[in-house]
Amino acid sequence: GRIAKSVVYQAREDGLRVGLIRPITLWPFPSSVFKKISPKTRAFLVVEMNYGQMLKDVRLAINSETPVYFLGRGGGGIPRPDEIYEKVKEINKELTE
Repeated sequence: GRIAKSVVYQAREDGLRVGLIRPITLWPFPSSVFKKISPKTRAFLVVEMNYGQMLKDVRLAINSETPVYFLGRGGGGIPRPDEIYEKVKEINKELTE
């Protein structure tokens, strides 16, 4: 939570329009939240401390209407704020070109 929030704050300070969804529970998966914002969202970035267990749930929730990117680490490694922010900038560049 805190790492992702710090990236959101930094990106917003730099003029990027980003947000954060942090599910508290994974069952039942909060599909309605993703469905609701998907039409207004250019992309989702799933950041996990594993190999993407939540990635499929997000893709199913939005019915492939919006691109979903992934940044994860196996073995319990925590993604660093700088690498998350680099991925956010990479996605933004890809979507604006």
